[in-house]
Amino acid sequence: MPENATANPEPAAPEPRVVIVGGGFAGMHAARQLGSARCSVVLVDRNNHHVFQPLLYQVATAALSPADISAPIRGVFSHQKNVSVALGEVTGVDLEARQIHLGGGAVAWDWLVLAAGATHAYFGHDEWARVAPGLKSLDDALEIRRRVLLAFEEAELEEDEASRSAKLTFVVVGGGPTGVEMAGALREIAAETIPEDYRRVDTTTARVLLLEGGPRLLAGMSEQSSRKALRDLERMGVEVRLNTLVTDVEDGRVLVGEERVPAANVIWAAGVQGAPLVRDMGVELDRQGRVPVAPDCSIPGHPRAFVVGDLATLTDPKSGKPVPGVAQGAIQMGQFVGRLIRKELEAGSSAPATSAPDDRPAFTYLDKGSMATIGRSSAVADLAGRSFGGLFAWLLWSVIHVMFLIGFRSKLLVMVNWAWQWLFMSRGARLITGSPEIDVKQARDLSRHTE
Repeated sequence: MPENATANPEPAAPEPRVVIVGGGFAGMHAARQLGSARCSVVLVDRNNHHVFQPLLYQVATAALSPADISAPIRGVFSHQKNVSVALGEVTGVDLEARQIHLGGGAVAWDWLVLAAGATHAYFGHDEWARVAPGLKSLDDALEIRRRVLLAFEEAELEEDEASRSAKLTFVVVGGGPTGVEMAGALREIAAETIPEDYRRVDTTTARVLLLEGGPRLLAGMSEQSSRKALRDLERMGVEVRLNTLVTDVEDGRVLVGEERVPAANVIWAAGVQGAPLVRDMGVELDRQGRVPVAPDCSIPGHPRAFVVGDLATLTDPKSGKPVPGVAQGAIQMGQFVGRLIRKELEAGSSAPATSAPDDRPAFTYLDKGSMATIGRSSAVADLAGRSFGGLFAWLLWSVIHVMFLIGFRSKLLVMVNWAWQWLFMSRGARLITGSPEIDVKQARDLSRHTE
């Protein structure tokens, strides 16, 4: 070899790859924690946007537009150069081969974070989904908005009294935060927002029924907040039925025991189950189809594979209670796992094949409080061991939710929209998208003008 020749340098070892499945709260915050880590991050989601799920019901009830509560995932990570985004649905996870199956191919991982979230649970009656949609995505919210607004349009055209009454009956199944917020918003729309828009039907006569299988609303909050929510909903005109189980859901009606409730609109907010992705993964699942994880959020026997957010079930070591499936729980779990991976990458450690390192910390959940809005200037909140209600709780709820939105544009638009709605009782996103599909049993004679 000539004296001035230089030997070819050894090729640099590839950076470790962290694959994150899911662009919700948990997945996004895990990816953010890895911004300074020496690794490549692949964030996979079947949607190209992150959605602020606590405000989905406001899209469903025409208070906000989809873009107000969502942000393109690529835009969120445009300045985090070690993150690449892949649009697609993961169809399988091979823990032994350390691969995920995506788009007919396989993507290898050195570290895996499963944050695919949860979907609706119909307790063995998946056929109800066609009639009673749940609320987990923008598509769900837009479909519910379409059905709700169409119901008023059809009632305006309907001559048959029984059919018109059914179209003006809305049944919300489930008395958790989503159910309470949906029921209050629906009643507010019918009684205060749109009465002057219609000439042939009195929208204030619309019935909103909230059915809860347990003994009280908002079971995850204090009894004081639960009672307050019940009083406020009933004062608004919502019919609340506790200890009430739905036995069947059919086109145009809901069966509650032996009672048949004619209702053209049913909204499901009664239960969730883990994403189907994990069912064939060969790991233990709980009754809700979630993955019981180790204290460090890893899958037992697979220390480099983590499950976070609504897809995981974990008991908090401090409180002895399960970590709740709420936004703050998902955010904290995502941040915890992101920091843990970054720390081990920086230390150059290699997790054992079957068990996590002994010095790994356990995840602990910090309960920052719970809250739910009921209507205009009405909400309930449990914070620092105290319960609040009324206008103060509503303002607190508004400020906190705006703070967690991504991007200044979304924060500004939501604040402006809420202020406008509060002042003028107007919901500007009352758009019926897709085919109207008007269904009227007996059409009115529209040549007769009705004041």
